Amino acid sequence: MIKKESVNKETAAIVPEQIEQLRDLFPQAFTEGKIDFDKLKESLGEEVDSRPERYSFSWAGKRDAIRLLQTPSRATLVPAKKESISFDETNNIFIEGDNLEVLKLLYKSYFGRVKMIYIDPPYNTGNDFVYPDNFADPLDTYLKLTGQKTAEGNLLISNPETSGRYHSAWLSMMYPRLFAARQLLREDGVIFVSIDDNEVHNLRMVMNEIFGEENFLANVVWQKIFSPKNTAKHFSEDHDYIMVYARDAMKWIPQLLPRTEEMESRYGNPDNDTRGLWASSDLCARNYYSEGKYSVKCPSGRMIDGPPTGTYWRVSKNKFGELDRDKRIWWGSDGDNMPRLKRFLSEVKAGVVPQTLWKYQDVGHTQEAKKALLELVPFEASDSVFDTPKPPRLIKHMLKLSTTKDSDIVLDFFAGSCTTAQAVLEMNREDGGNRRFIVAQLPEPIQNKDYATIAEVGKERIRRAIDKIKKEKVGKFDLKNGSNAEDLGFKVFKLEESNYKPWTGPENKDPEAYAAQMAAFTDPFVPGWKPESVIWEVAIKEGYGLNSEVIHMKGITENAIYHVTDSDKGQSFRICLDEVLKPAAIRALALGKNDLFICRDKAMTDELIANLALQCRLKTI
Repeated sequence: MIKKESVNKETAAIVPEQIEQLRDLFPQAFTEGKIDFDKLKESLGEEVDSRPERYSFSWAGKRDAIRLLQTPSRATLVPAKKESISFDETNNIFIEGDNLEVLKLLYKSYFGRVKMIYIDPPYNTGNDFVYPDNFADPLDTYLKLTGQKTAEGNLLISNPETSGRYHSAWLSMMYPRLFAARQLLREDGVIFVSIDDNEVHNLRMVMNEIFGEENFLANVVWQKIFSPKNTAKHFSEDHDYIMVYARDAMKWIPQLLPRTEEMESRYGNPDNDTRGLWASSDLCARNYYSEGKYSVKCPSGRMIDGPPTGTYWRVSKNKFGELDRDKRIWWGSDGDNMPRLKRFLSEVKAGVVPQTLWKYQDVGHTQEAKKALLELVPFEASDSVFDTPKPPRLIKHMLKLSTTKDSDIVLDFFAGSCTTAQAVLEMNREDGGNRRFIVAQLPEPIQNKDYATIAEVGKERIRRAIDKIKKEKVGKFDLKNGSNAEDLGFKVFKLEESNYKPWTGPENKDPEAYAAQMAAFTDPFVPGWKPESVIWEVAIKEGYGLNSEVIHMKGITENAIYHVTDSDKGQSFRICLDEVLKPAAIRALALGKNDLFICRDKAMTDELIANLALQCRLKTI
């Protein structure tokens, strides 16, 4: 039997992979390839909650949202090299398109690879424009929205509070995107989600369901303004929230934050201790401790009967003696004060544990955010275009907590004006890191003479942020020299319709109509297809990352053959899209049994197919 396969023409579906994981855990729960829920319940025993009144979270449209998540994407991503900077060298990526379709396209290539996700989704204030997910055909809606197909009326709609499904519409939009995003996180990955009071309660519930309540890390309060709004009807809202969840809370550990100069100034060495700088801390506590009441003698000779009323010594009498003999007790300059514990700077943690209150002095505020954007991309637009801006310092604070200098991938699929991309570039410049960003933004139209969409603003911001960094003289890195060279570029990809013809079937059941339809499919590509676009679609749907290298193999003249290599995942394939594949070209390739070769099905004779299938891994289009 000839061993050849067809290339994937749709994105990988999430559910089948989860079913396979379930099959590995509970093989006894499968009968004739299907899940037997009665057997699964038997296997789980008391862990199954079948009570009629049990805790659950649902909303109108949840089933449709799940069905939308389960529908594979038939779209593709097409490179836009003219809009990119250093396309062939950079590892940074900007994707213009609907983020749910984009997440589905990234699923196979980036499963379990993303270290940190930050998103700033619509807050659902009633005025936000919400992309209307079409449960029947989401790609068709996007193509009409972007003018790739004709459409009637405005496809971007607001979600007013008068809507009967105000919260439900927002949840249905968020659920499949968050679910798909979780699949991309590393085991030690983390996601930060900005939100305000309108949906913070629902966001917590939906993230508990998707990520697991046990993986909740924090609900951070970000102080977003520095002065009260006197126009507020009830309260001036000074803060937003940032919901933080880990992919696995047992495996995610935050990076310690650097100590500030103020913190360092608290350490001194008044007694010239050879162990260096130290600070003192209270030896008394209010918690009851059975050995916490005893008298101590000061170096001056004064006896202290015990700790102050209502408190207890933190250590036992024996431990206190050990500390005192080791000169870790500070009795004051005269040796007569209440004892305090000396904590040496050399022995404390190398940094500071993060807290859940982020003050504007430390991470920036909204005015700083708008200034940072307009300094790079000055444009005339209403304040409502970016009504919840985030300062780069806020994102850099997350990067400090969640990433290292290595090639950590940072994802933002509600990219807006691309603050996250700017923050990654600046963070790499500050610490010599090699973080990569992937950002995605819907080309939402705006009323501006210079920029037609928010996506255009985002791309221009990245370009100007790169230009600004290049002009800096301190700490320069060379993009092209060395493995640690600074990456000052980005690839642009755009979401477009597949290069493969969609199978629609004839309008009637006439055999001649079927025959005509089948004949049309001897050429699998849509009219006007381009080799580069097809190669990238094949690569993406076969699980190759967007930083794959595509090289035209010029040494082979009989056919146009391209070599695609994903060095991040250590995989490659060769592809030929010519209508006729010549044996001489195959001989020149010298393919081995582990090599993957892809070509058009009609390009080969049966004999050539049989020989190739024995020689290498063969897939056809």
